[in-house]
Amino acid sequence: MRSQLARKPENTYHHGDLRGALIKAALREAEQGGAEAISIKALAKQLGVSQPAPYRHFADRDALLAAVTAEAFRQLSAIMREAMAGTSKQSKLSRLAQVTLDFGLRRNGIYRLMFASRTVSCAAKDSELHEATRETFSLVIEALEAPAVGYLRERQALKIWAALHGVVMLAEQGLFTGEAAHATREELVEDFVRETKAALAAAIKGARRRKKAGS
Repeated sequence: MRSQLARKPENTYHHGDLRGALIKAALREAEQGGAEAISIKALAKQLGVSQPAPYRHFADRDALLAAVTAEAFRQLSAIMREAMAGTSKQSKLSRLAQVTLDFGLRRNGIYRLMFASRTVSCAAKDSELHEATRETFSLVIEALEAPAVGYLRERQALKIWAALHGVVMLAEQGLFTGEAAHATREELVEDFVRETKAALAAAIKGARRRKKAGS
């Protein structure tokens, strides 16, 4: 009697790490067209798996976008961390700011997914995505190389974070050429860095003086 071998149905899930493969493939699509370019159906076809297979890992497209955006933030954090660990004469904040600018300009589709979609705002506060964003912002705070005095560091970190975002988005829209200010984007970012560090130092000094006077 011949042994009967069970045949695997066509178009069934057969990928070793489909979750990771989907995130990686979706990042490639986002590089070209931001969040709008990501389609679960198209990704399944691209990876050679059945249409239902991705839903074993992601409940819907929003869940996939959240995972992809979290990975993008982790990649940005890794780049920031590497820049801060360098031996350049520039300050940590300067190095962090310049690599963030470079990331936003070179990987604009990913950057728009991270900062110009509603993916983060729609995610749960205790989600993987929000954890990744907090890690990124904590590096901005660390790059200030200043003591914790109230929330002065956090306020200045948020200010330069907003300023960096503004430069990237203006440049992406073709609204920042540098001609009006006779400055490059990189020079403008260095202005932000100097102003942020000076403002933080003055704020800390003032807070300490007030505390001393009140003691």
